[in-house]
Amino acid sequence: MEKIIKIIAEELNIKEKQVEATVNLIDEGNTIPFIARYRKEVTGGLSDEILRELGERLTYLRNLEKRKEEVLKSIEEQGKLTEEISKSVADAVTLADVEDIYRQYKPKKKTRATMAKAKGLEPLANIILTQEDIRPIELIAQKFVTNVDNVENTISKDKIVANVEEAIAGALDIIAETISDNPIYRKKIKSICYREAIINVRASDLEEKSSYEMYYEFNESIKTLPSHRILAINRGEKEGILKVKIDKPEDKILNLIQKDIIKRNTQFETYLISSIQDSWKRLIEPSIDREIRSDLTQKAEEKAIKVFGKNAKQLLLGAPIKNLTVIGFDPAYRTGCKIAVIDETGKVLDTTTIYPTQPQNDIENSTKILLELMNKYDVNIFAIGNGTASRESEIFVADVIKKAKQELNKDVHYAIVSEAGASVYSASKLATEEYPDINVSLRGAISIARRLQDPLAELVKIEPKSIGVGQYQHDVDQKKLSESLTGVVEDAVNKVGVDINTATPSLLQYISGINKTIANNIVKYRDENGKIKERKELLKVPKLGKTAFEQCAGFIRIPDGKNPLEITAVHPESYEIAEKILDKIGYSKEELKDKEKLKKIKMELLKINISDTAKELKIGEITLKDIIDELSKPGRDPREDMPKAVLREDILKFEDLREGQILTGTVRNVTDFGAFVDVGIKHDGLVHISELSNSYVKNPSDIVSVGDIVKVKVIGIDMDKQKVKLSMKI
Repeated sequence: MEKIIKIIAEELNIKEKQVEATVNLIDEGNTIPFIARYRKEVTGGLSDEILRELGERLTYLRNLEKRKEEVLKSIEEQGKLTEEISKSVADAVTLADVEDIYRQYKPKKKTRATMAKAKGLEPLANIILTQEDIRPIELIAQKFVTNVDNVENTISKDKIVANVEEAIAGALDIIAETISDNPIYRKKIKSICYREAIINVRASDLEEKSSYEMYYEFNESIKTLPSHRILAINRGEKEGILKVKIDKPEDKILNLIQKDIIKRNTQFETYLISSIQDSWKRLIEPSIDREIRSDLTQKAEEKAIKVFGKNAKQLLLGAPIKNLTVIGFDPAYRTGCKIAVIDETGKVLDTTTIYPTQPQNDIENSTKILLELMNKYDVNIFAIGNGTASRESEIFVADVIKKAKQELNKDVHYAIVSEAGASVYSASKLATEEYPDINVSLRGAISIARRLQDPLAELVKIEPKSIGVGQYQHDVDQKKLSESLTGVVEDAVNKVGVDINTATPSLLQYISGINKTIANNIVKYRDENGKIKERKELLKVPKLGKTAFEQCAGFIRIPDGKNPLEITAVHPESYEIAEKILDKIGYSKEELKDKEKLKKIKMELLKINISDTAKELKIGEITLKDIIDELSKPGRDPREDMPKAVLREDILKFEDLREGQILTGTVRNVTDFGAFVDVGIKHDGLVHISELSNSYVKNPSDIVSVGDIVKVKVIGIDMDKQKVKLSMKI
């Protein structure tokens, strides 16, 4: 365990004490959000991102140690374990290294070498390898040829060596496999390949048009190949459009093996060279190719999952638009645009379908219906889905807003909302339970409206990978993606906190310590007993015991409860400290509800000497700062600091774009080659990584995040493809 702790500390550039303390907390059953928020003193203030990375590496390294034990046990049972092997296994840093060492001891299926060994040709292979016998090879091999006249008829055919040529061929097969199984050769060969190999991509059909045309004649060093290209090439190959080959420095690799094996000029040299070449072509190269491709893919997937996770977290933490009545507008053509009116609490007031787009083009009647809804429900804003027919719908809504200003004297805006996953949600069991009497097609409009009001509460209802802010998310390991994104959602939900009396089960189940069963039990308890008045009442919920309560309590919010501290993130274990702090400045917790007194409380809290007070109250300074911070802003939503949605009144036409034009847009997606920005035209414009900043940018997510509002300059317009290139170098 000491070794694992040291490795993780070096990799994450943190202290070994921090790693050890965190591992203990994880092993005790504490969740990452709980550790990140309420055990900062123990971990030294490690963030949730580092804690999750630490947890992943801990799992990997523990699995690595377990595999090492299994391999050593297997080799020992074969009676072949030596101190050298034990040291090699102990020094291995990856599972691949361990498997390379184990390769020569691993029970094999039927191979040319195992068949040759069954014929008793291993001693001949050893003679050839040692190169000490001076007799002609044919003479040596003759002793291994089966004398059919002198053997019993019961001997099986696969044990017979018919002639000298067969004996030599079998011995060379054994040598070829021995070379292939040598972990030192494999390690050196892989090292050479990772430094010097080139990925060579060609089109299956040069005449075929596809989205992979940049890869039709493509070469790049695997050392510099970025993750998005790896995943794109993989997808193109899978679809049969691309052919992929890895070009390696073959002469250098063969010379490496030959120098080690061929001791001097002997009658065995030609045979050994032949065996080395056979080992390379038939056994090593295909295996190395698979390993390299697998390794490149794994690293690319890990990068893609991280990018997806970062984007998803930003989207989940998007600023809510509160106290507004919203019309959710789900665009379509033939089937009509679905409309849902949602009040400021998220309640559905009305639904309908209009047909302002092709083929009906019923602009007049559709306008009339929307104006009536806007007037009846005092609508403030439209949330328009960004899918099919979004552009036409946006133009239509902009015209309706103008008429509303003229005829109803109402100032109404609209915002474009990602509708990724809305159709998946609409047909889900959860949507059916929430809206049993509303048609499936109309549920998408409800989801779009509520995403604008509260992105987090709505997006947790959708499978994370369907949120639509990733990079090749459907091509990566789905289990790893799911695990990573579940962690991202947990961190986002716990950062914001949850109103226990209004939250749905889909939101509650992401709270630290609460699973799906407990989430449903909370809702059932709420339905049967009315509003929950204080956090400790949760202990009455079936299956929510003391351990789960400790993990979840601090993330629960009760705005109108008995205890004013329960609209903050102050954990019940710190209530006494919080009251002592308030008492120290001459206030009580009840006065946190008084807006005028709260201003004075904030001023007094700022005057507190952290060091002296921490000693006086016998708590850590980090914990004290967190409690003071929470008392200064009871009930405040941390998402208020996030960029707000861009609200529009009028449309920007693609034809109006000019190079050099400065626009304001919203970052919709961040990849490792740039960022996609919505500037109000049909397709998001791309800010390539080279255009994100005047200085060198290694990672786009260091510069921008999903949801950021940015100023961009138009630097390229493709009228045919309706695409625009943007720059943030303004």
